[in-house]
Amino acid sequence: MQLIIEHLSKRYPNGVHALNDVSLTIPNGMYGLLGQNGAGKSTLMRTLATLQDADSGTVMLDDLNVLTQKDDVRRVLGYLPQEFGVYPKVSATDLLDHLAILKGITNGRERSELVKALLNRVNLYDHRKKAVSSYSGGMKQRFGIAQALIGNPKLIIVDEPTAGLDPGERNRFYNLLSEIGENVIVILSTHIVQDVMELCNNMAIIHKGRVLYSGSPQASVDKLKGKIWEKSIPKTELATYQQNYTVISNKLVAGKPLVHVFSETDPGEGFQTAQPDLEDVFFSTIEHSNTVAA
Repeated sequence: MQLIIEHLSKRYPNGVHALNDVSLTIPNGMYGLLGQNGAGKSTLMRTLATLQDADSGTVMLDDLNVLTQKDDVRRVLGYLPQEFGVYPKVSATDLLDHLAILKGITNGRERSELVKALLNRVNLYDHRKKAVSSYSGGMKQRFGIAQALIGNPKLIIVDEPTAGLDPGERNRFYNLLSEIGENVIVILSTHIVQDVMELCNNMAIIHKGRVLYSGSPQASVDKLKGKIWEKSIPKTELATYQQNYTVISNKLVAGKPLVHVFSETDPGEGFQTAQPDLEDVFFSTIEHSNTVAA
């Protein structure tokens, strides 16, 4: 199973070029789509989920044309949007049963067994009689995965799934996604680099509607070895460092900015070499793109 996206573009009426000649090949397994808010991730996700049209380009899920065979695609699609509504007083069992009917599962016994199996899989069976609206954020996300799994989908799309989850729920969600991603295509759209590093064998970085990188997260980190340098500086000197160096990120550590700069050689001035991570890849890739565009 492969999802092949070629030269996909989308411009909104307000002039925003949300997708600009996007081409990606996405295999079975967990695939991370990493980008800042407004980068074009959600536009791409909605297009792949058959919820909006592209201006140009093609998307093929094996032999299915995602842009023209929408009904066929929906039969093999599971989708967990960033935010999804639920009926206020409907239990998890009843809501999943209703959604299974909408997905075409009309046999009552088959549907009942499916609902039970899905609730067990996402560890919500003991809470099956509770209204989904009363669930915690993590429980709602697990319910969202349960509904996305109805019909044994070949393609699952999850948009910003761990935003707002506490560490325990986030880890449970990680484990669940990893298990699901063993046999189908799971596209994880997020701005949280840790999600991609921990879950995905392949990834893409998207910025201002363009794909800036696609490949292995670890390979992208390896390319930065010996090129990331860090230094703790006074707050008053941050602007000066940003003018004189390629500062890709800074964060407060013990009340002082710890800056990371990109440099092919030792920048001197007390900088120490830093072990790069996916966050450095993300920020350095975007910084390079902004510099080239300027």
